[in-house]
Amino acid sequence: MAETLTTVLWFDGDAEEAARFYADTFPDSAVGDVFRAPSDFPGGTKGDALTVDFTVMGRSFSGLNGGDMFTPNESVSFMVVTEDQEETDRYWNAIVGHGGQESACGWCKDKWGFSWQITPRTLLESQNAGGEEARRAFEAMMTMQRSHDDHAEDRRGGHRQGAIRALSAPAMPAPIAAVGKPVRQSYFGSGTLTFITTLVN
Repeated sequence: MAETLTTVLWFDGDAEEAARFYADTFPDSAVGDVFRAPSDFPGGTKGDALTVDFTVMGRSFSGLNGGDMFTPNESVSFMVVTEDQEETDRYWNAIVGHGGQESACGWCKDKWGFSWQITPRTLLESQNAGGEEARRAFEAMMTMQRSHDDHAEDRRGGHRQGAIRALSAPAMPAPIAAVGKPVRQSYFGSGTLTFITTLVN
C-alpha cells in the first residue's frame, strides 16, 4: 500500500543502485518495489528500472529514473543525527568512500549528488542550550568539515567542552558559501533523519 506522502528523488538511470546503497548503509532501510519497463521505450529498453521504492531510516522514498535534465543540489539535503563518533564516521566514510565527496560543516555529498548532513546529537543539544555553549558549538561548526564528537566534560561547570571539534576546515557551510547571502532552512520531519530545504532570503 502506497504511503500518503513519499519523497521522490530524481536519478539518471541508477535509482536502483542508489536505493541498495542507502539500504546497506543506514538502519531501518530497505529496497521495496521496482517498476520495470514492460516494453522498449524512447531512451530505454524492456526491463529497465523506471521507479524504485525504498525506505531510509524508516522514511519513504521513490527513485525516479528520469534522465539527465535535472540534477540535485544543496538546496535540499538530508540530516542524519548520530549518537557517537563511531556512527558519524561510519555514515561519513560510507558516503564519501562510495564515490561521494566531502563538503563543509558536517556536510557531504553522495555519488548521485544528494547532500547529507551527518550531525552529532551533541551539536544540536549545544545549539539548543543557548548562551555560551551555543556560541562555542556554532563557531566550531563554522570551521569544520566532518563533525567530531568529543563527549568531554567540564568538571568545573558541568558543561560539555569541545563537544564538537573542527576537522580540516573550509570556511563556511557549502550552501552559504555558494550563495554568499543569508539562507533560511526549513525542516520536514523529526527524529534521526530529517529532510531539509535551504532558501536564499
